Amino acid sequence: MSDPAKTRRHAERVRELVASLVREIKDPRLGMVTVTDARITGDLRDAHVYYTVLGDTTEQASTAAALESAKGMLRTRVGHALGLRHSPSLTFVLDNVLDHAKEIDDLLAAARHRDAEVQRLAAGKQYAGDPDPYKPTEDEDEADERVGAEEKR
Repeated sequence: MSDPAKTRRHAERVRELVASLVREIKDPRLGMVTVTDARITGDLRDAHVYYTVLGDTTEQASTAAALESAKGMLRTRVGHALGLRHSPSLTFVLDNVLDHAKEIDDLLAAARHRDAEVQRLAAGKQYAGDPDPYKPTEDEDEADERVGAEEKR
Protein backbone atom coordinates (compact mmCIF):
# COMPACT_ATOMS: atom_id res chain seq x y z
CA MET A 1 0.00 0.00 0.00
CA SER A 2 1.40 3.39 -0.95
CA ASP A 3 1.14 6.67 0.89
CA PRO A 4 -1.82 9.01 0.21
CA ALA A 5 0.33 11.70 -1.41
CA LYS A 6 1.72 9.20 -3.92
CA THR A 7 -1.78 7.91 -4.61
CA ARG A 8 -3.05 11.46 -5.23
CA ARG A 9 -0.16 12.18 -7.60
CA HIS A 10 -0.82 8.98 -9.54
CA ALA A 11 -4.55 9.74 -9.72
CA GLU A 12 -3.85 13.22 -11.08
CA ARG A 13 -1.42 11.77 -13.59
CA VAL A 14 -3.98 9.15 -14.68
CA ARG A 15 -6.53 11.94 -15.22
CA GLU A 16 -4.09 13.93 -17.33
CA LEU A 17 -2.97 10.91 -19.35
CA VAL A 18 -6.48 9.65 -20.09
CA ALA A 19 -7.58 13.18 -21.06
CA SER A 20 -4.74 13.46 -23.55
CA LEU A 21 -5.08 9.89 -24.85
CA VAL A 22 -8.83 10.21 -25.48
CA ARG A 23 -8.00 12.66 -28.27
CA GLU A 24 -6.08 9.90 -30.05
CA ILE A 25 -9.01 7.48 -30.12
CA LYS A 26 -10.30 7.21 -33.68
CA ASP A 27 -13.70 5.74 -32.77
CA PRO A 28 -16.57 7.65 -34.46
CA ARG A 29 -18.85 6.85 -31.50
CA LEU A 30 -16.71 9.02 -29.24
CA GLY A 31 -18.37 12.34 -28.47
CA MET A 32 -17.16 15.52 -26.83
CA VAL A 33 -15.53 13.98 -23.72
CA THR A 34 -14.11 15.86 -20.76
CA VAL A 35 -12.24 13.89 -18.11
CA THR A 36 -13.21 15.51 -14.81
CA ASP A 37 -11.49 13.35 -12.18
CA ALA A 38 -9.63 10.12 -11.54
CA ARG A 39 -9.31 8.14 -8.34
CA ILE A 40 -6.95 5.26 -7.81
CA THR A 41 -6.89 2.67 -5.06
CA GLY A 42 -4.11 2.58 -2.49
CA ASP A 43 -2.51 -0.48 -4.09
CA LEU A 44 -2.48 1.34 -7.47
CA ARG A 45 -4.32 -1.53 -9.16
CA ASP A 46 -7.74 0.01 -9.93
CA ALA A 47 -8.49 3.48 -11.26
CA HIS A 48 -11.91 5.09 -11.67
CA VAL A 49 -11.96 7.75 -14.36
CA TYR A 50 -14.87 10.22 -14.23
CA TYR A 51 -15.92 11.92 -17.44
CA THR A 52 -18.69 14.07 -18.89
CA VAL A 53 -20.10 14.06 -22.40
CA LEU A 54 -21.68 16.98 -24.18
CA GLY A 55 -24.96 15.75 -25.66
CA ASP A 56 -28.01 13.66 -24.97
CA THR A 57 -28.28 10.15 -23.56
CA THR A 58 -27.63 8.44 -26.90
CA GLU A 59 -24.33 10.29 -27.28
CA GLN A 60 -23.46 9.43 -23.69
CA ALA A 61 -24.18 5.75 -24.32
CA SER A 62 -22.16 5.67 -27.56
CA THR A 63 -19.25 7.45 -25.86
CA ALA A 64 -19.35 4.94 -23.00
CA ALA A 65 -19.18 2.11 -25.53
CA ALA A 66 -16.25 3.77 -27.32
CA LEU A 67 -14.35 4.20 -24.06
CA GLU A 68 -14.98 0.60 -23.08
CA SER A 69 -13.64 -0.62 -26.43
CA ALA A 70 -10.52 1.56 -26.08
CA LYS A 71 -9.95 0.56 -22.45
CA GLY A 72 -7.12 -1.88 -23.27
CA MET A 73 -5.13 0.67 -25.25
CA LEU A 74 -5.66 3.32 -22.57
CA ARG A 75 -4.66 0.94 -19.78
CA THR A 76 -1.45 -0.06 -21.55
CA ARG A 77 -0.43 3.52 -22.32
CA VAL A 78 -1.25 4.72 -18.79
CA GLY A 79 0.70 1.83 -17.25
CA HIS A 80 3.78 2.56 -19.36
CA ALA A 81 3.61 6.28 -18.61
CA LEU A 82 3.28 5.72 -14.86
CA GLY A 83 6.11 3.20 -14.80
CA LEU A 84 4.22 0.74 -12.61
CA ARG A 85 4.79 -2.99 -12.58
CA HIS A 86 1.06 -3.64 -13.07
CA SER A 87 -1.05 -1.29 -15.15
CA PRO A 88 -4.11 -0.11 -13.22
CA SER A 89 -7.42 -1.40 -14.53
CA LEU A 90 -9.57 1.49 -15.71
CA THR A 91 -13.23 1.90 -14.91
CA PHE A 92 -15.06 4.74 -16.66
CA VAL A 93 -17.83 6.46 -14.70
CA LEU A 94 -20.17 9.01 -16.27
CA ASP A 95 -20.10 12.16 -14.14
CA ASN A 96 -23.43 13.95 -14.52
CA VAL A 97 -22.17 17.39 -13.59
CA LEU A 98 -24.78 19.15 -15.69
CA ASP A 99 -27.62 17.25 -14.03
CA HIS A 100 -26.25 18.06 -10.58
CA ALA A 101 -25.82 21.73 -11.52
CA LYS A 102 -29.41 21.89 -12.81
CA GLU A 103 -30.68 20.29 -9.60
CA ILE A 104 -28.76 22.82 -7.49
CA ASP A 105 -30.08 25.70 -9.62
CA ASP A 106 -33.65 24.43 -9.14
CA LEU A 107 -33.14 24.20 -5.37
CA LEU A 108 -31.73 27.73 -5.24
CA ALA A 109 -34.65 29.07 -7.29
CA ALA A 110 -37.12 27.39 -4.92
CA ALA A 111 -35.29 28.87 -1.91
CA ARG A 112 -35.38 32.36 -3.48
CA HIS A 113 -39.11 31.94 -4.11
CA ARG A 114 -39.73 30.92 -0.47
CA ASP A 115 -37.61 33.84 0.78
CA ALA A 116 -39.58 36.28 -1.36
CA GLU A 117 -42.83 34.84 0.02
CA VAL A 118 -41.59 35.28 3.61
CA GLN A 119 -40.54 38.86 2.83
CA ARG A 120 -43.97 39.55 1.34
CA LEU A 121 -45.71 38.16 4.43
CA ALA A 122 -43.41 40.06 6.80
CA ALA A 123 -43.92 43.44 5.10
CA GLY A 124 -45.67 45.88 7.45
CA LYS A 125 -45.63 43.49 10.43
CA GLN A 126 -44.26 44.25 13.89
CA TYR A 127 -42.66 42.16 16.58
CA ALA A 128 -45.04 41.01 19.32
CA GLY A 129 -43.05 42.37 22.30
CA ASP A 130 -41.09 45.50 23.09
CA PRO A 131 -38.76 46.73 20.38
CA ASP A 132 -35.82 46.17 22.76
CA PRO A 133 -36.71 43.40 25.20
CA TYR A 134 -33.26 43.62 26.81
CA LYS A 135 -33.58 47.30 27.75
CA PRO A 136 -32.74 47.60 31.43
CA THR A 137 -35.36 48.98 33.79
CA GLU A 138 -34.61 51.91 36.08
CA ASP A 139 -34.33 49.59 39.10
CA GLU A 140 -31.49 47.70 37.41
CA ASP A 141 -29.71 50.98 36.56
CA GLU A 142 -29.86 52.11 40.20
CA ALA A 143 -28.60 48.71 41.40
CA ASP A 144 -25.67 48.87 38.96
CA GLU A 145 -24.77 52.37 40.21
CA ARG A 146 -24.94 51.20 43.83
CA VAL A 147 -22.68 48.21 43.15
CA GLY A 148 -20.21 50.42 41.30
CA ALA A 149 -20.12 52.90 44.19
CA GLU A 150 -19.53 50.15 46.75
CA GLU A 151 -16.66 48.70 44.71
CA LYS A 152 -14.89 52.08 44.63
CA ARG A 153 -14.77 52.23 48.47
